[in-house]
Amino acid sequence: MASIKNLKKDINNVLGDIIEGVYIVDAANGNSTSKEGAAIIDNAIDAFDELIAEVNKPNVENKKTHFKSVRKDLEVKASKLIEDLNKLS
Repeated sequence: MASIKNLKKDINNVLGDIIEGVYIVDAANGNSTSKEGAAIIDNAIDAFDELIAEVNKPNVENKKTHFKSVRKDLEVKASKLIEDLNKLS
């Protein structure tokens, strides 16, 4: 069960850091939250909801494989959000 707890923490920390990055970039540019920044934040929240729902999915046959796929999905979604964040600055 510790891996589930760590996976949930990783999801929260990674997507939380991306959201924080949006606020930092917007503050550095002298803006309140920009439209593009708000879109990144919305996408990060949607990704968080989707990933947590996948982690909490009941009746998974092979848990180890399932959690590896969730972790891989986190990497893909986080990479896309980071690309968008880099374009923002």
